[in-house]
Amino acid sequence: MFSSAQNRVMNNPKYLLTIFLLAIICVPVPAASPEPEVKIPVIFDTDIADDIDDMWALAYLLKCPDFDIKLITTASGDTALRAQFVAKTLEIYNRTDIPIGIGKKTESGVHKYHQKSWLEGYDYKKYPGTIIEDGVKAMVDIIMASNKNIKVIAVGPLPNLAAALELEPGIAAKSEVIGMQGSIYVGHQGKGKPVAEWNIRTYIKEAQKVFHSPWPMTITPLDTCSLVMLDGENYQRFLKCTTPEMQAIQESYKAWLERPGHKPEKRFDYNNTSTILYDTVAIHLARSFDYLEMETLGTKIDDKGYCLIDPDAKNINWAVKWKDLDGFEKSLVDAILK
Repeated sequence: MFSSAQNRVMNNPKYLLTIFLLAIICVPVPAASPEPEVKIPVIFDTDIADDIDDMWALAYLLKCPDFDIKLITTASGDTALRAQFVAKTLEIYNRTDIPIGIGKKTESGVHKYHQKSWLEGYDYKKYPGTIIEDGVKAMVDIIMASNKNIKVIAVGPLPNLAAALELEPGIAAKSEVIGMQGSIYVGHQGKGKPVAEWNIRTYIKEAQKVFHSPWPMTITPLDTCSLVMLDGENYQRFLKCTTPEMQAIQESYKAWLERPGHKPEKRFDYNNTSTILYDTVAIHLARSFDYLEMETLGTKIDDKGYCLIDPDAKNINWAVKWKDLDGFEKSLVDAILK
């Protein structure tokens, strides 16, 4: 039995509240499991070194936390030379953990490697990361071994993807292509009729093999990607950024502008506007369709490299118009300046 003093203490509301709070505190609570971070597994296939939009696209890719980059392959022409551009960029970005695959070498006559001077002084032989000689096989192996659907972001001509399909047609069921190719309703910068776009017309048979295969595809054609040019505040933010990453893009831009025999185009005033950043739109499409109007169209590639709408052909998802180009351009600069 309790004494009267003990009864008074135990019946005191403050005492009862204290016991209740202690009981709550002392009950073991399971530790909250951190939410798994879901990333998009991607392979990036690039013809970096010709136009500089590939450098912008690679910068965008490396700065997006959404992506788990499994491999970067170099496409068309002197693919070993292109691998040097990727290697130098990955060193600058401290991302030498990403393997580089040297793609299928093709005839180099149509390629100019306009930024070659940017490699001066770079010792490729000392690159600390992994260089894979057979990039096509590496692409196939990664796709076939993955338990997740992989997005193959292709921003150049398609010899690597065509060769990968030939090596293992099963990749079409385990991955999808996100690309920058073609022209659907209009030509360059929203003007005129559709054209035979560079990434298709330089290797038409390879493009036909990929576009006419069962491989799911989402593409930004010239209708949308050729309208992306930074100016105003967005471009000035880029110019004023002095990080090694942004200086790399600025230096490669100058190498492109100052290449031998090049006459500067009026539309590209280095101090006020970027070049056309075609390939960045493909990076965006791999993570979101925001800012864009999409259309699913049966499409085939003719023998001259034109994209023809054909209801009996394979359906392809096309980004045909911008809903908010300004919004995309701001989001692009925000991402690469992180």
